[in-house]
Amino acid sequence: MKGKINVVGIGPGGIEDMTSGAIAVLRHSHTVVGYKCYIPFIRSLLPEDATVIENGMRQEEARIEKAFEIAEKGDDVSVISSGDAGIYGMASLVYEMLRKRGCDIEVEVWPGISAFQKAASLLGAPMGHDFCVISLSDLMTPWSLIERRINCAAEADFVTAVYNPKSHGRYWQLYRLKELFLHHRASDTPVGYVRNAGRDGEKVTLTTLRDFNPEEIDMFTVIIIGNSQSYAYDNHFTTPRGYHTKVNMSEKSIGQSIMIESFRTIESEMRNPHLPLGLKWPILHAIHTTADFDMENIVRADDGAVERIYRALAEDGVKTIITDVTMAASGIRKGALQRLGITVKCYLNEPAALELAKKENITRTQAGIRLAVDEHPDALYVFGNAPTALMELCSLIRRGKARPSGVVAAPVGFVHVCESKHMIKPFNDIPKIIVEGRKGGSNLAATLVNSILCWPDAQCLKPGRDV
Repeated sequence: MKGKINVVGIGPGGIEDMTSGAIAVLRHSHTVVGYKCYIPFIRSLLPEDATVIENGMRQEEARIEKAFEIAEKGDDVSVISSGDAGIYGMASLVYEMLRKRGCDIEVEVWPGISAFQKAASLLGAPMGHDFCVISLSDLMTPWSLIERRINCAAEADFVTAVYNPKSHGRYWQLYRLKELFLHHRASDTPVGYVRNAGRDGEKVTLTTLRDFNPEEIDMFTVIIIGNSQSYAYDNHFTTPRGYHTKVNMSEKSIGQSIMIESFRTIESEMRNPHLPLGLKWPILHAIHTTADFDMENIVRADDGAVERIYRALAEDGVKTIITDVTMAASGIRKGALQRLGITVKCYLNEPAALELAKKENITRTQAGIRLAVDEHPDALYVFGNAPTALMELCSLIRRGKARPSGVVAAPVGFVHVCESKHMIKPFNDIPKIIVEGRKGGSNLAATLVNSILCWPDAQCLKPGRDV
């Protein structure tokens, strides 16, 4: 008569985290096979006369061979496995060897609580939506395949638990994982990690993807990385399933969620996603508006331009934006203007502009800029249509009449367009965002302004608060 092999998941360490089924099996186990470091966790549950066979790390096959030898002699044997026996545990090896040996030994798997589940409970509710679990150990899986899996998990927005994150010989892989996730997730994405979950010395840490430090991690640590909806609150980390948000979702938050997802898609497809944030932020807005990835090549921003213009508008008392045409003005988000107390003006259709244009034989947009400079020499000047208007501003700057707090130069067309953009470049003391070449347009100019007005959201890559 053949014996039976029970493969028992003993949970992360504490008896309180074991299932009642696993406890019952162990209480009646007279022969137990296991890794020597796990035996102390369950010894108190075993019968006094139980035989315990233990060995060290990387001797898993020898352990299971011994279990089969015992079962083939007619005795029942329990193989213990930390966490859940079917998750990076001994169950798969038992079934592999069962097939290899071609025997008819009965095998039963008793599930346990996995370390990531225990870690998740200590962190709050991070696994509330779709998730995956990845091991960084490349002992039996090539790193190239592990990296593909990391990329897929990050791109698909899975909450991700990370096992075997680091060892003495594997120090750089966790840094690479962080780098890959930052390609696809906002830098403020919650990250939690637990050392010795359910065991003595348990330590729980909550941080962000940006501040996550791989040097604080070892082989006894489980890491959980949130998805795009995860958030930290009151020292806990939650990923909503959607019950509450589905009922309470406003049209505004739906629009912002779509915009956030779009930006992350754009970022993942950019040729160079590691651009300085002050340049990448307006480029993301430009691509989002135009669906034209050439914006990555032609949108230029002076160093610190977005930050400096935002500071002028939000802190330094500049409260006026001047546009060359009304269409550019209409695309600037009203919620952002109201939030910052800013007024947008366009003088194109003012009677005085028409009169001045006729008198001086200039375009109405030129005349509008002259009028604007008389009243608001320090405004943010925005051009999405008329190169002659931008050229007029350059002339007024050179004559000392205009002192713009910033310039967005995106006129479009074929006559004087490139020249007008070249003319504004030499003014090094004026922060500028320029769309090089013939491309541009009022919608593009407006979205570049919007990128400035929501600059505080750039670090978290969360556009659209004023949508």
